[in-house]
Amino acid sequence: MLEEIYIENLAVIEKATVQFTNDLNVFTGETGAGKSILINGINALLGQRVTKDIVRTGAKKAVISGCFSHLSDECMKKLDELGIEAEDGKLFLSREINFDGGSSARINSRSINISAMREIGSLLVNIHGQHDNQILMAPERHIEILDGYAEAEPLIAEYRASFHKLQELSRKISRKKKEQAGRAARLEQLSEIIAELTELDAKPEEDEAIDQELAISKNAVFLSEAAFAAARLLGGDEDFDGAEGLMQQALKQIENGTELMSEFSALYERLSSAQIEVNDISSELSALVERLGADPQRFEWLNSRSRELDKAKLKYGPTLEDVLKRLESAQQEFDELNGGEESLSELLESQKKLLRETSLKAAELSEFRKKAAERFVEQVTGELEFLNMPKVRLVVDIKQGKLTLSGMDNVEFLISANVGEQPRPIAKIASGGELSRIMLALKSVIADKDSIGTLIFDEIDTGVSGRAAQKIGMKLKSISRFRQVLCVTHLSQMAVMADTHLLIEKKVIGDRTSTQIRRLDFEERKREIARIIGGDQITELTLKNAEELLNEAKTY
Repeated sequence: MLEEIYIENLAVIEKATVQFTNDLNVFTGETGAGKSILINGINALLGQRVTKDIVRTGAKKAVISGCFSHLSDECMKKLDELGIEAEDGKLFLSREINFDGGSSARINSRSINISAMREIGSLLVNIHGQHDNQILMAPERHIEILDGYAEAEPLIAEYRASFHKLQELSRKISRKKKEQAGRAARLEQLSEIIAELTELDAKPEEDEAIDQELAISKNAVFLSEAAFAAARLLGGDEDFDGAEGLMQQALKQIENGTELMSEFSALYERLSSAQIEVNDISSELSALVERLGADPQRFEWLNSRSRELDKAKLKYGPTLEDVLKRLESAQQEFDELNGGEESLSELLESQKKLLRETSLKAAELSEFRKKAAERFVEQVTGELEFLNMPKVRLVVDIKQGKLTLSGMDNVEFLISANVGEQPRPIAKIASGGELSRIMLALKSVIADKDSIGTLIFDEIDTGVSGRAAQKIGMKLKSISRFRQVLCVTHLSQMAVMADTHLLIEKKVIGDRTSTQIRRLDFEERKREIARIIGGDQITELTLKNAEELLNEAKTY
């Protein structure tokens, strides 16, 4: 249930804190006082869409926060999925709407996205506004109402599982037919790709290795001359001792002094090591000269291979890795098309079997709905009779058609408003007041089918008066014995039923208009009821009449 709501800078509401009781809470006030703004604030708190126009003029943001308690098991389960703890069984929701249109949401001080807040909100509060009557005007929505009453979700889930399988199988068959139509051409195309790339016989990173060898080959003369010259300088020749010969001469000179002075021995060892390193370098340079010897045939093959790989990369690349993957995927697709998959006849046989299975489940669901419809009609008729519509006859028209996500049924509610008249679609004959009472009757019947703790009725009294309005008030009072009810009304017959009566009034403070919300005591309720009955001219007679209505309401 909603224990408390705080609103700041929401349209004409500058600041307001409203505390609710767990029974029937009724809002009254003059037209334009801000009753719809309060409902908009609750909607915002529940994650519904809002616009920047809702922010009070001159304010940077609007703030709405609320505290909920007595959370249902479904709500606790959803909170657990979102990783949110409800301390002491309470939930604190808050929503901020900035003047530029941006908004943020929090649950128990934790930031959360609006869609998650909307999910939680749908498990906390059910708001019935005048637009909800449009559900009755849309026959395609009637099946939702009947299924909600019948608690048909397990059967629907089982049916939809089969229906989704049937849809997927049908798509698979469609793809198979298209595949078969172009199978021969595709196999030929794949064969050409496989033959081409198999003949190419490319190896991973082969292109990089060839490019590197080509770069070396192109510079072979320069590198060979450089290596030869360096090797000659180190090793010498017939006319030139080279570094090795000179180092050998230096070693002989130092060797003569090694026995006379220890420093000479150390220098001799170092120079001997350097001579060995120089000899090794000289040998490696000579080997490089041999390796870099020009090979015109090898050079031509490298260029040809490079062109072949570049052509394949241009066609199947851009990289050689892509070319190799294309060969693999072509081979895999070729194998799949050439065998290993279910044949079309096998798929069609499976479809026939699954269609029978799905149709049986749809028939079972349809029969379940028909039986539920009988109970539904009986209960709704009883509620309508209580709501001063004793001559209205409700018929749930169930016609069978093709299989859809909801089964094979098309459901529409028909009513006969007068004795002797044939039932006709609600949209064609029900007035605004009748729609309000029919929807209330449906809500009453379905109320015990869910665990939502708070029901809000925004001007459900539209189009009704007198005895009918009194019956609506009594019905809301009855519902409030089992769950919290909030109601916005213009009628005294409903206002007197309130356990908690809240007045919404507009006042001008300075040069600004502000809406205030306050709880009324018995004497204040008398004056408000008297105002509703007789307008601004409150007399002793209207006050006495109001008191009688309030005292009479205590007996319900």
